Amino acid sequence: MGQSKPMHPKALLDACSELVRLSLKFDHPTDAIVSRFFRDNRGLGPRERATLSGTVYTVLRKKLLFDHYAPSGSGPKERRLAILGFYGPGDFLRSALTDQEKNWLDQCEKINVADLMERHRHNLPEWLVQPLKDQLGAEFWPLAESLNQGAGLDLRVNAFNAKRADVQKELAQAAGIKALPTPYSPWGLRIAGKPTLNKMDAFVRGAFEVQDEGSQLLAMLLDAKRGEMVVDFCAGAGGKTLAIGAAMRSTGRLYAFDTSAHRLDALKPRLARSGLSNVHPAAIAHERDERVKRLSGKIDRVLVDAPCSGLGTLRRNPDLKWRQTLKLVEEMAVTQAAILQSAARLLKPGGRLVYATCSMLVQENEAVAQAFNEANKDFTPLDVGEVLAGLKVDAAASLCSGGENGLRYLRLWPHKHQTDGFFAAVWQKT
Repeated sequence: MGQSKPMHPKALLDACSELVRLSLKFDHPTDAIVSRFFRDNRGLGPRERATLSGTVYTVLRKKLLFDHYAPSGSGPKERRLAILGFYGPGDFLRSALTDQEKNWLDQCEKINVADLMERHRHNLPEWLVQPLKDQLGAEFWPLAESLNQGAGLDLRVNAFNAKRADVQKELAQAAGIKALPTPYSPWGLRIAGKPTLNKMDAFVRGAFEVQDEGSQLLAMLLDAKRGEMVVDFCAGAGGKTLAIGAAMRSTGRLYAFDTSAHRLDALKPRLARSGLSNVHPAAIAHERDERVKRLSGKIDRVLVDAPCSGLGTLRRNPDLKWRQTLKLVEEMAVTQAAILQSAARLLKPGGRLVYATCSMLVQENEAVAQAFNEANKDFTPLDVGEVLAGLKVDAAASLCSGGENGLRYLRLWPHKHQTDGFFAAVWQKT
């Protein structure tokens, strides 16, 4: 595939069909499958890449609807799905189709989706529907709709070396990017579309990172202070670690623990850009590792952003709804409880513990927090609404919902807050 001239519509549709076929095996995360496909086909231009990835993600978001339409068409199923989900101009697509395919597509486009069965409208697996309806009632449908929309792009301005208003101005002047302040996080900017940011001077010098506003709020909840000893217990690629390090003004010690050295490697270039010198990444074997034991009772604040089903990120990762199962979620909850219990041992009296997930399911959220409450009387649960109000977060109460005894947890929803789905509970060690 030559770099010089754009692909013929037929060739591009063939490529879309192949990428859909690979993605629907569900043997790897879709973002990894798409990246690999782009590496194997280096001649693809930016517009073709956007069409390919957009098509695959549309097919994954609307899979049940497209599965319903597909049998009435002809040709390989992945081609039919790629036609239905094609992410580009309709006339461009039609120029790649046979007359039979054009007629079929016209028939599909005449169908009023509102008249179809529920599953063809919400496009969620059955096991996930009831738990969400139980929690949300009438709000289930706005949520289902938002999950099929795709997500915007949030940035976190690095408060250690930059100011939000300055970065906002620079994005507008240097790249013509219109960024609006996020409504809740004082560090956030929100951008429409998917501009290329990693070549920008502001990015290279560490003035901002890409991070969902919900994730920024989790780092805020920890409220880490200068000079403290802090642990990010499941640091991953370190988005929250960097936010916490900046809040600490690069003082004290911030340990970034993770069981994956590979994930921590992704933190290194981000850490170098950030200018922070208080972050200490460390790969641990498991939550009871010697390194963890040595710090027992010495730490001021611990964030446990636990490994979870990730179902709060369906706008970005729609493949998760087809790759996760109820059994996997229940196994995950056991792991989450064990990790939270181990992390709690690190805290000294008066210390703060935050448990968080990017899941929308009670099993991984309220249920884990309540079990921890019952087993650990030396930890006092805090009302997250009050914590956020104390941090001067706008409309703090609207970000929370009920726990036991009138205490509120952080509960962020894509349709309500324009963030990924997040949960957080906060305790103080007595």
